[in-house]
Amino acid sequence: MKVKEAKYKITIIECMASLSHLHVPHILTTRLSTVQKKQVYAAASSVESNSRRALLFSSVSTALSLLICSESTALARPTTISDFFELPDSGGVKALDLRVAQGELPVDGDQVAIHYYGRLAAKQGWRFDSTYDHKDETGEPIPFTFVLGSDNVISGIQAAVRSMKVGSIRRVVIPPSQGYQNMLQEPLPPNYFDRQRLFTTIFNPTRLANGEGSTLGTLIFDIELVSLRHR
Repeated sequence: MKVKEAKYKITIIECMASLSHLHVPHILTTRLSTVQKKQVYAAASSVESNSRRALLFSSVSTALSLLICSESTALARPTTISDFFELPDSGGVKALDLRVAQGELPVDGDQVAIHYYGRLAAKQGWRFDSTYDHKDETGEPIPFTFVLGSDNVISGIQAAVRSMKVGSIRRVVIPPSQGYQNMLQEPLPPNYFDRQRLFTTIFNPTRLANGEGSTLGTLIFDIELVSLRHR
């Protein structure tokens, strides 16, 4: 009977914890043994962790839906997730061609120039960087240039560019495994505070320990392949 009562109390406390932002009221645990209290707080911690993961997944899904289903400026038509396709040998990068041009196709070793809008799904689609905001002395936007196949650029962008022709525009959803693996990979937001906000979200040790790594680093990039140069 005592065992059943203890389980009944733990169940009640779990429910109370979820309804009170996972704080277990002290008055409910004063009559429990030390072992029972540990069980109660372990259960509450589990509820908190699962709730946080569910909330993050919901936020990421909402951000992706808003971005993917928004009207494309390139094609002037709504798009849905079903329009996306997975790029071969990309590690799960999904792409949507907004404009298909007839320029050259790059190969590894080429120096490519791209314009992009970069967004972070875990921050409700927060735009953390855009090359259109990087201006030269004449006010013209400066594209981001890199050597295709180099290690210092996130692999999701390289996978997207590798199968684009010059002049094409593509929207890609990049999973964390193909996104930022460290704080030195490019493209990097030039603004220090944007970089800090980006990386403190992706590499948050507490949230990674809670199992949120599969969603924290999800990126959405709109990429235009401006030019390429054979080396």
